[in-house]
Amino acid sequence: MIEVRDLVKTFRLTRRQRREEGWPKDVREIRAVEGVSFTCRPGRIFTLLGPNGAGKTTVLRIIATLMEPDSGSISVCGFDTVEQPGNVRARIGFLTGSTRLYDRLTVSELIRYYADLHGMEADHYRKRRDELFDMLDMHEIAGRRIGKLSTGMKQKVSIVRTVIHDPEVMIFDEPTVGLDVITSRSIIELIHSCKERGRTVIFSTHIMSEVSRLSDDLAILHRGRLLYNDTYESFTGGMKTPSVEEEFVRVLVGEVEE
Repeated sequence: MIEVRDLVKTFRLTRRQRREEGWPKDVREIRAVEGVSFTCRPGRIFTLLGPNGAGKTTVLRIIATLMEPDSGSISVCGFDTVEQPGNVRARIGFLTGSTRLYDRLTVSELIRYYADLHGMEADHYRKRRDELFDMLDMHEIAGRRIGKLSTGMKQKVSIVRTVIHDPEVMIFDEPTVGLDVITSRSIIELIHSCKERGRTVIFSTHIMSEVSRLSDDLAILHRGRLLYNDTYESFTGGMKTPSVEEEFVRVLVGEVEE
């Protein structure tokens, strides 16, 4: 389980950032996350939906202990992310597009390396590896070097590396961005399998088809603030527009107009 309470994160802007991103000269900092609270439960998929720059990645990085909040708290499997980061890291798998792979290693070497980091027993590792390779159709590339793989294949390797130790909590930060349909489908199926195994799953996206296919619970984030936080069923049941995409836009436009 993930429990996020009153999360706040502010970033100071450098002179270069103000110039390149068009911020006024008198703006010295931005509030990336402002008072965000939600709960992710085991056996359910929690979708964090929002446009680019909404604060989704910042929230997920704080959950994964890669950043500390300015205020508020996060509990993962009963452990505080600031006070007990080691306990949190042992129980999560975090997939983000900004994490690089070791190009000189083969796929099998890389996956085994991460399994060893998590102290997996040999039999457990082989069973889990074969299960994931079957699901993502990766057996043919097991002996190939990472540097020779396509973008889609590298993403599959990243996913296996993330979940090889079968963590209690899975965190996916826009896992299908820029991938082909077949690769994206494999990743969606893997996320579904995590739910079926009773894991806690949170993933961020701005792709509406993924929201419809995966979501049990939904939070809409915009400019660092939550505009919606409830079940996906409640969201669709209360729509005032014909489609999920149009309803999402309506929620955002309503926030902007306010």
